[in-house]
Amino acid sequence: MTPYLQKLQPYPFEKLAALKQGIVPPAGKAHIALSIGEPAHATPHLIQEALLTHLHGLANYPTTKGLPELRQTIAAWLTRRFGLAEGLLDPETQILPVSGTREALFSFAQCLIDRSADPVVAMPNPFYQIYEGAALLAGAEPYFLNTVEANAYLPDVDAVPGSVWRRCQLLYICTPGNPSGAVMARESLEQLLELAEKYDFVIASDECYSELYDDENNPPSGLLEAAFAIGNTEFKRCVVFHSLSKRSNAPGLRSGFVAGDAAILQDYFKYRTYHGAAMPLPTQHASIMAWRDEKHVIENRRLYREKFAAVIDILGEVATLTRPPAGFYLWLQTPIDDTQFAQQLFARENVTVLPGSYLSRDFGGFNPGRNHVRIALVAPLEECIEAALRLKNFLNTL
Repeated sequence: MTPYLQKLQPYPFEKLAALKQGIVPPAGKAHIALSIGEPAHATPHLIQEALLTHLHGLANYPTTKGLPELRQTIAAWLTRRFGLAEGLLDPETQILPVSGTREALFSFAQCLIDRSADPVVAMPNPFYQIYEGAALLAGAEPYFLNTVEANAYLPDVDAVPGSVWRRCQLLYICTPGNPSGAVMARESLEQLLELAEKYDFVIASDECYSELYDDENNPPSGLLEAAFAIGNTEFKRCVVFHSLSKRSNAPGLRSGFVAGDAAILQDYFKYRTYHGAAMPLPTQHASIMAWRDEKHVIENRRLYREKFAAVIDILGEVATLTRPPAGFYLWLQTPIDDTQFAQQLFARENVTVLPGSYLSRDFGGFNPGRNHVRIALVAPLEECIEAALRLKNFLNTL
């Protein structure tokens, strides 16, 4: 990886810290951070109790595959959640626990990419920066799929030339999307699966926001669901990534899983055995409890709905806002440059948001994140309301 390290750009929050450096915000206004997507709701008691109950597990080395009970619990959850046929997923060959989706999304590319074949790794733009870093350090060329308002903030796969698809070895998708909250319809996922079959690439579907959705009766589709619908019952070329960080307000647990194509996961398992990324046993037991329980997830969605409703009610008077179908971000268009907007908002109101251009790359002649800011509604309701009022005051001055 060493020759490629210099290609990595500073992480968005490094850029944000530099943007705010030297600015002294109003002392009378407490700081409200809406820049980082770190859930702030309480971690469910059942997760904490399971951790404490199984602390004796720290005396044992965990295995890379994890406990059979954990993989069986995950298989059962995926089957229920995405309407798969009972017994279709094999917990032994098609599921691996991972230490949060961030490390898995990164390491997966290292395992998959053949750098001797002039590879391309495609990804949405804006994007979770791990995708780009993983592509670069695997020796691949990132190819960006701009997601813009005209296309409902979804990747326009029809605009990708065949010459790019022929070089593509891996496509990252994020649904629901970060930062827009846009959800890919099952039909769109089916289209991607047809492209993957035609051009022989793997789809890595980052679905870590899949359980934070607005309509309780209309949960987002997932890649395994789409594969099952078109008869790809072995989930060829499909790997999905799920996490407890957002779903269960447990970012510090560092617990998630990958699932899908058994042949791909066999190689990834071999890689992870050497990688040494096994999940500690207490974490596995806590994860079992979390994946078995939906009550706390339903309550989690209710809390986010409450915050979205309150914030949009306030900001709707001064900005054009669309409530996203999923996630916990507002992707707000700004009347001035997004970096100036974020800098001045911090200077005047002591509220931190993330410039959209920091989440994007110039591609096709423009930066699709420019003149947007990402607002993470992770703070308590009262703080989100206060932040919205300050944002409203600030917008009224522009």
